[in-house]
Amino acid sequence: MGGITLSSSSASLTAVAAKVAAGQRLSAEDGLVLFQSNDLLAIGQMAHMVRLRKNSRKTYFIANRHINHTNICVNRCQLCAFGRNANDVCAYALTLDEIEAKARSCANLNLSELHIVGGLNPDLTLDYYLEMMQRLRRALPGVVIQSLTAVEIEYLARQHHMSCRQVLAALKEAGLDSLPGGGAEVFAPRVRKIICSNKIDGDTWLSVHRAAHELGMRTNATMLYGHVETIEERVDHLLRLRELQDHTGGFLTFIPLAFHPRNTSLESLGMSGTTGYDDLKVLAIARLLLDNFDHIKSFWIYVGAKLAQISLSFGVDDLDGTVVEEKIAHDAGADTGQSMTKNELIHLIKSAGFRPVQRDTLYNVVEEGF
Repeated sequence: MGGITLSSSSASLTAVAAKVAAGQRLSAEDGLVLFQSNDLLAIGQMAHMVRLRKNSRKTYFIANRHINHTNICVNRCQLCAFGRNANDVCAYALTLDEIEAKARSCANLNLSELHIVGGLNPDLTLDYYLEMMQRLRRALPGVVIQSLTAVEIEYLARQHHMSCRQVLAALKEAGLDSLPGGGAEVFAPRVRKIICSNKIDGDTWLSVHRAAHELGMRTNATMLYGHVETIEERVDHLLRLRELQDHTGGFLTFIPLAFHPRNTSLESLGMSGTTGYDDLKVLAIARLLLDNFDHIKSFWIYVGAKLAQISLSFGVDDLDGTVVEEKIAHDAGADTGQSMTKNELIHLIKSAGFRPVQRDTLYNVVEEGF
């Protein structure tokens, strides 16, 4: 079927494969067929076909630096091992001087992006974030600042009796360029009640990103999978992202995030984390359902470098980047490294038979031809 080899005789999977080969949009029912199928290689072939259509054999990476500026958080979500109460011995909040110093320490790394997210710390006001953006802009001129999840934006809006759009506009004026995709988790209310009962709902997350897009900011989207969600809830999440993208075109990339249960309050439910099979399946199906997203990212911090490399043949065209320092996934038990060199990323991509392209946040080419 258009170069797709089916190992099963499922008529429904055959029909999905025919739609993929013809370049037709998949439905919610098609998404369920894909998640219900155990024919991972056929799903991977379909996703690879779409990947090649969109990006040929290009595989993107970025020279970036993560900064998690505070782990103090009033939400204390059940899914999170990073957040702390203010009086916790491990609680911290970086000063603006410390954040600026972290940025300046990377001045010789030719970074394209600073990625900054943290907890909902009631002591950090909008003025703190405005000055943060201004300092970072001066410290690393030309580097894209991708900072603050929709959850953080909404919290600042409530703190200051402002709209999310007003907060975004003020931050953009100060230097904010883009929003990361965190905080989306799974949009279904049933799921959020269990894993993040104090967090903004899915509609609010989508509305913050819509506002950012309307202000001319490009953003990312995520889905946290491998906890209590059903396949129906996964499909619903993906299609709601697709719907917003139809209206705004503002999403840059989609990043499935594998849930790490260690040290979270959900660990007691007996969760052991995702398998490589789960990870590849979610990545591939995301590529198939999100036909209006240009890029699908396999974040090696969450799934490991080797599986991220394999995912390049399952619909993925982006491996994220150098990172330098990451706390959120590692507090929840991620056993990956916290940084990767540019040469290591290039080696991963080339040895899998793909063409490395160093990008900036907006997928402008920084360097290629390695």
